[in-house]
Amino acid sequence: MFNRKTVLSGLLAAGAALAISSASFAQSDARVRVVHASPDAPAVDVYVNGNETLSDVPFFAASDYLNVPAGSYDFQVTPAGSPAADAVINAQGVALAAGQDYTIVAVNTVANIEPLVLEDNNAAPAAGKAHVRFVHASPDAPAVDIKVAGGPTIFSDIEFKEVGTYTPVDAGTYNLQVTPAGGSDVVLDLPGITLEAGTVYTVFATGLAGGTPALTAEITVDAEYEQAAAPVAPAPHTLPATSTGAAAPIALLAVVALLLAAGGLFLRRATR
Repeated sequence: MFNRKTVLSGLLAAGAALAISSASFAQSDARVRVVHASPDAPAVDVYVNGNETLSDVPFFAASDYLNVPAGSYDFQVTPAGSPAADAVINAQGVALAAGQDYTIVAVNTVANIEPLVLEDNNAAPAAGKAHVRFVHASPDAPAVDIKVAGGPTIFSDIEFKEVGTYTPVDAGTYNLQVTPAGGSDVVLDLPGITLEAGTVYTVFATGLAGGTPALTAEITVDAEYEQAAAPVAPAPHTLPATSTGAAAPIALLAVVALLLAAGGLFLRRATR
């Protein structure tokens, strides 16, 4: 089963340690978000420097990016409703650099839950392109390849907790498949994945290959940029091969008038 991006509204509480500013991103700030990808863990709370910042985050959920001053932070993840002292993840001294985006992913089964800290590259894609990376977050799945059905392999031999590098792809709709690394057996079909121009995505393989919740894929939209559309030229004016009466002279005069109004003696044609 394929589920598109899950974004929780109302997750962000005003944590004093974070100095969150949703309106602007100062060059002295970092940005950080949290993803709950531990398949058998309950909903969780996230503490930053001892302050509860995200509450009751279910599997699979991704918070929005939080603006934070660059520096060193302690992150604790607890079962929802529990204090920071009961943390099942205790990541101390996580350094966040100015101008850098980060994703902190809670991965593995609840008995072995741990943080995976990712440095994100949310730079704008080239015109007509999207950027995609892949995160293997299924603890019992083998190393995998991600392929276009009937086409090339986009990511190869990605093991649990490994991350495929950002890859530019043409905007469009794709049928993707997940297979064991080097194999052809499809363990997960991802049909009809639409990747829009100017957008940065992360694909998470999560869930359990041999349990519940089942192996699935989740896509987060990490950044979106408007891309200027190509200018649209007027439809080309052509004369019919044969004509009768005044139709041909009228059409010819219309073309001449258009050329004179444009101040040129030729038409420029732009394709979109």
